[in-house]
Amino acid sequence: MSLQPWQRAAILAAANYLREINAAGSRDARTTALHQGLLEVLDPARRLARLQREMATAAKEAASANRERRRGDERRRLAERRKTDLGRPVGNRRAGRDRRSGRERRHKY
Repeated sequence: MSLQPWQRAAILAAANYLREINAAGSRDARTTALHQGLLEVLDPARRLARLQREMATAAKEAASANRERRRGDERRRLAERRKTDLGRPVGNRRAGRDRRSGRERRHKY
């Protein structure tokens, strides 16, 4: 997008005005954001650099959150494991024809 000279001059004047307001002591987040936005209109590479910084920060935070989530899962798994080996189940096993093998597997009538 190519700006006309009068558009560029108007944007630059507005950015300078907002910078003066910020320099005078008004540290309002809105005026700072407007100033940065106007500078990004004048210099698109500035916007790309900001977006890349934001994406890198978001990726680091997501990786950190994922790592924390995994650690929580590992702790839970360790706590749920049996501490002693109970061995084989105790009780009567089905033997012979009671096991429902072969053709009578589903229905025993």
